[in-house]
Amino acid sequence: MSKVYKRFVVLILLVVVISGVVIYTTVDINTLKNLNRFQPWSIGLAVLAVGLGMFFDGSRLMHMVKISHEKITLYQAVQVVFGNYFLALLTPGATGGAVAQLMFLRHAGVPTGKATVLVIVRTLLSIFFLVLCMPFIFLHDEGILPGISNQTLMVITLTAFVVIIAIVAGARQGTLDYFVIRFTRHMKNSRRRKVFAFYRDTKCAIALLLQSPWKMLLVFVESGLNLLCIYAIVPCLLLGLGVTDADWYTVMGRMIFLNMLLYFTPTPGGSGVAEGGFVLLFSETVPAGTVGIIAVCWRLIAEYIPFLIGLYYTLTVFGRDFLSRQLNK
Repeated sequence: MSKVYKRFVVLILLVVVISGVVIYTTVDINTLKNLNRFQPWSIGLAVLAVGLGMFFDGSRLMHMVKISHEKITLYQAVQVVFGNYFLALLTPGATGGAVAQLMFLRHAGVPTGKATVLVIVRTLLSIFFLVLCMPFIFLHDEGILPGISNQTLMVITLTAFVVIIAIVAGARQGTLDYFVIRFTRHMKNSRRRKVFAFYRDTKCAIALLLQSPWKMLLVFVESGLNLLCIYAIVPCLLLGLGVTDADWYTVMGRMIFLNMLLYFTPTPGGSGVAEGGFVLLFSETVPAGTVGIIAVCWRLIAEYIPFLIGLYYTLTVFGRDFLSRQLNK
């Protein structure tokens, strides 16, 4: 069996095992009673929310490409978006997502250098939006993470925000160049070249962000709408279970917090961490015995269905040989 198929088998087994464990450990005597009240229309509403999120994701990508003086169609932007979901779920830490975006952008006619910068900008904007949301979440939701005070989380968030601003300013003005050179001076030449290339691309990404501030503000708003629409899956499913009196501010805040953590998890697509974190954060909000089922439904709609669509686009555009080359590296 080739490495490609082994990777697929491992992924499927991982998803099935994690989903089964999460559901098995969270069901109780109330599960069937609460599921009987479930309204199927909420699934359609959740899929609609994801569809809107994907639209904003594709739209912001098109605007970024236009800012870089290139052009792609909405269909090509959609391929980039779903390709990202596909390879991100197959690789540890979602590292393959960046490769997929780069390959689809190059296929759409965007030069490699600009495509690399666009991929970095896309990620930076999403993380920056989540970081900006953190203080509002911590001020509203006390004890969001057991064992760590909101004051500590606030300090960590503000520190991260200051560090991001300092990195942006330092890269823009060139003062960060000295530290990068010092940091890499004892590295092997091959690794040092990779660090320099990434730093150069990051500087280009920052320059792109700053050269058209008003246009980039629109892209930032679309980034926020993209994320909020996708996170709205959970409120949609809760409405289907008859939950109408929840604190929706808290629900969305916890979805933002959880997805912020998933950016830094080492497992493919955040598998395991996502489901476990969901159970921890929403066990008191979701009707008794259904938190594990809702967690799995959320992952299915938000990750696994887009993964399959991304698989289709990848095979259609590049063929199976491309997939073998990427996953056998």
